[in-house]
Parts: sequence; C-alpha cells; structure tokens
Amino acid sequence: MAVQVTDAPTFEGVQKKRLADFLNRGLTVGSRALESRLVLAPMARLGNVAFRELLSKYGGAPLMFTEMTSDRSVPDGKGYVEGLVWRSGEQRFLACQLLGRDPGAVARAARWIGEWGFFGVDINFGCSVASICNKGCGAALLREPELASRIVAAVRGAVSIPLFVKFRTGWKDDPSMAVDMARRFEDAGADALTFHPRAAPDIRTRPPRWDYIRLVKEAVSIPVFGNGNVFGLGDCLKMIEETGCDAVSVGRAALLRPWVFAEWRGHINPEPSVYRDAALDFAQLVIRHFGEDAALRRFFQFAKYYVANFKFGHDLAARLSRARTIIEAVHEIECFFREPVEIFDSPNPALLG
Repeated sequence: MAVQVTDAPTFEGVQKKRLADFLNRGLTVGSRALESRLVLAPMARLGNVAFRELLSKYGGAPLMFTEMTSDRSVPDGKGYVEGLVWRSGEQRFLACQLLGRDPGAVARAARWIGEWGFFGVDINFGCSVASICNKGCGAALLREPELASRIVAAVRGAVSIPLFVKFRTGWKDDPSMAVDMARRFEDAGADALTFHPRAAPDIRTRPPRWDYIRLVKEAVSIPVFGNGNVFGLGDCLKMIEETGCDAVSVGRAALLRPWVFAEWRGHINPEPSVYRDAALDFAQLVIRHFGEDAALRRFFQFAKYYVANFKFGHDLAARLSRARTIIEAVHEIECFFREPVEIFDSPNPALLG
C-alpha cells in the first residue's frame, strides 16, 4: 500500500502560522471591533493620506492613525487642517491623533473627530521632539500626571468613539512611571493604550524595553498595543509572546514594506517586484494628493526609510538626494531596479533614519 509522504513544516512556516493565527483574531476596543491585531502606528509627517492609500492598495490595516494633529488646528471643524486629510470613507478605519495640553481644547477637537465619523481618537503623550515638548505637549505631559489624566477624562466626556492613548516610559528608564500612567489613563476613561517602552530623552539610541510592555499590560484591563522595533515577522511574534500585549502597532515596518499587514496575516506572499512597484505607486499618490511641488518632500520622507531594504540602499539614497523634482525621483527608482536588487531580510539599521 502506498504511503503519502508530506513535507514537515519548517520553523519559519510554523512561525508564520502562529503569528497569523494571533493577528487574525478580532479585538474589541471600547464599543467597536477590529478584525485584526496589527495596526498602523501614528507617525508625524509620515502617516499622511497618500501613504495610507498606499497601504490600502497593498492589503491595508484594520486601523490606521493620522499624522499628529494639534488641537488648535480643529477649533471649529471648518477649513483645511494640516495633517488631517482623509479619503472618502476612510474614517471608518481611521483614528485621529491629537496633540495639546489644554483639556478643554483637546476635548473640543475630539468632539469634531467624532462628528466626522472617525473610528477613534488618540491622544499623543509620546512625542519627545524638543519643539513639541518645549510647548508642554507630547511626552512633556508625562511630567504632569494630573494634567495628562484630566486631558484623557475631558476627551472621554466629549466622545463615545474609542479613545486611545499613546505614551512612553517617562523621562527616566523606570517602568514604575509607565505603570502608574497606564492606570491613570484607564481610570480616566481610555479604551486602549499604545505603549512605546523608551524613555523620552532616548531617541532610538537604545533598544526599547519590551519587558516594560508586559508590566503595563499586567497593570490594566484595557487592550495594550505594543510598539517599538518590530521590523520582521519574528520580531512581531516575539513581542506578542514575551509581553502578552493584545495587539502590535507598527510604524517603520510599514514604511519599509507597505504590504506588511497583509503578509503577516498570511493573506499574501509578495514577489520581489513589489519593492519597485510600491515605490512607484507611492510617487504617483503623493503627486495626486499634494501636487508635484510638495510631492518630492513627501516622497523623500518615505524613501529615507524605504532604502534600508536594499544592500545598496545607500546608492539609491544618494541618487534620490540629487533629484530636484518628483519626476526625477521616479526616474532614479526605475534606473535602480533595472538590474537585480539584493533585498535584506532585515533592514539596514544604518539607513533607518
């Protein structure tokens, strides 16, 4: 009798399945449901409408966040708002990240976000850029726990949509502050937390402390989204298993590989040509959304991360730096990919920006 022999699953195959099984489980946040546990992190200047459309074209994420938006930019719900532009229908899987330090002003802005039909609103207590912290916003508010809690409570009172809070460890490498803030945010009405386990003064000079994510997760009953240095499938699975986080929030991984949400969920197995195609697609999208004059700057912001995929990414970066128009940048991308391109399994850290 013939015996059918099947190939044993590889270690990589087992990892892929374990990750996909977890990510494809739904998650409830407040009164709403997500179909997956892998989301796009909020990114200033990078999470723009063109980039989000690129992600949607390559499989999309169940939840994406806008660029950081000042509460003062949304005073009355009228006019153009820098960083807050969306496509028709996009609001149903989009959360708006707000920045501010006046509870009333942040709450008023959040109320408009709810009126406009967004999935949720996110409060930024994570940005540690000097220009933001010098105004007492972003991570600076982690030095003022009572005020930060009042901001969350004010927004909770203004909206019924899911309320997210993005925050860091604090201003010292001590998880006790993060645990305390997590409890405060939950008590004030947050529906979910996105936690980046680095101290505010640490601008990626040291690895994030994933063990702190577990401490935050154990301190609260609401969902915790882990964030920080998740670049590959193995990183994502390791974060989930080491920290017990409910979901993973990725930023630079999506800039490197815009199809990552579909790939890690097991929906696609991309061909190498996707690297060329995605870059060219993004060039067309920034032209459409921002016009040719502004498109080049937006494309550079994306490309400085994207080049880290390639063995000779420094060569591509140099070529793009010489471009004076978006059309010239497109030409450089096409020239780079005319010959076979060696792609790294993990991004080149020297080119990650």
